[in-house]
Amino acid sequence: MLTQEGRTSLSETSDWNQLKFELNQLPAIDVGDFIVDLPPERRAIAFRLLKKDQATDVFEYLPPEVREELIGALHDVQVCQIIEEMRPDDRAELFDELPAGVVRRLIQNLSPTERQATATILGYVEGTTGRLMTTEYVRLQQGLSVAEALSKIRLNDRDKETIYYAYVTDKNRKLLQVVSLRQLLFSLPDALIGDIASDRVIKVYTETPQEEAAQLMKRYDLLATPVVDREDRLVGIITIDDMVDVLEEEATEDIQKIAGVTSGDESSLSHPLQKLRNRLPWLVGIMGLYIGASSAIAPFQGTISAVPVLAVIMPLFSNTGGTVGIQALTVTIRSLGVGEVTPEDTGEILRKELLAGLGTAIALGTTMVLLALIWTRPMERWVSLVAGLVMFTNTLVAVTLGTLLPMGMKRLKLDPALVSGPLVTTTLDTIGFILFLSLITFSINVLKLPVT
Repeated sequence: MLTQEGRTSLSETSDWNQLKFELNQLPAIDVGDFIVDLPPERRAIAFRLLKKDQATDVFEYLPPEVREELIGALHDVQVCQIIEEMRPDDRAELFDELPAGVVRRLIQNLSPTERQATATILGYVEGTTGRLMTTEYVRLQQGLSVAEALSKIRLNDRDKETIYYAYVTDKNRKLLQVVSLRQLLFSLPDALIGDIASDRVIKVYTETPQEEAAQLMKRYDLLATPVVDREDRLVGIITIDDMVDVLEEEATEDIQKIAGVTSGDESSLSHPLQKLRNRLPWLVGIMGLYIGASSAIAPFQGTISAVPVLAVIMPLFSNTGGTVGIQALTVTIRSLGVGEVTPEDTGEILRKELLAGLGTAIALGTTMVLLALIWTRPMERWVSLVAGLVMFTNTLVAVTLGTLLPMGMKRLKLDPALVSGPLVTTTLDTIGFILFLSLITFSINVLKLPVT
């Protein structure tokens, strides 16, 4: 791993030959980090020092904006060589991030084989396994012997993305079996592939959502999974490195959506304008929700004037109820995201959340009573009992909403992460405020309980 001290040393060197040697010895991902940290005017110079294979590997690790910058700074011949050497799935991902005019120019300069492979991937809907797959895989015929299969892999499949699995098809590319490299290595040379390969093939279709494919590979500990079309013809594979990226992207998106960041792809180093676009719509929307909560409080101004201590107690409902709701919401969305639960488990999950919430409600309600007893005057001690009751009730409502809302979204085939934390907290604020102030007003006007 390239340390910060090493980066500083490389960036300050004036010996280009030494820098060239060092960069070509480092792992591609470390070189990519080094180039990103350089001033824009030096990035293209450093990139030109890389050998062809190293340059291709490094290019795949660079962020989209740096890739686009280098494409504009490098000669067309060098750019075309890099794009040609990229794997089809990585190339398709790059083209998704570039302006349409640049993509058209780059596609025209690809070889017919690579152009076809890229066009095939780009033809599938974004977010599906077809869009994520690579067309570089090992394919075998059933009639081959183990010795013939290994010879074929050595001669023709050296550059395939993975050789750990080979897929057995018929002449029409219909997927029949799968055989691992381990099986090939430990089988007799004259054994037939059809006899040692497994008929139990775990596969996905080109239209399968990438999150579903990632969960499938995680469940069965697969390094790669075949992708077939509707007629079960093998068209590509998805590999574990791509699935790790998918799971990371999905986790990041869910976390940011819960916090009310709309795009789900913001980073700490994102441009300030991007941060503004991602956050402001939610903030404005949340202000609208809070206006609703404030409007719900407005009819009770007389009650608050009669019992001023209510203004001290009410923020506790807001902070505590919202936190309880977000806890339940986060756990539920995470469980749905990793495939631990489904909407069919809603009843069991809600039962367990309510049991845990009951203990929480008792603890928080008791705490609220004790705090209110400290703040209220002797004649208003009854307010503490109402406050405790409302805290108890609002806590149970919070765990219920935090569980049912994402489950409901999942049942409707929508992203559960769309139920953001701010939406839950403002909803709970409104419920808590209305319930508390209504009970206080009822106690004063109907039960005639004393106030100072």
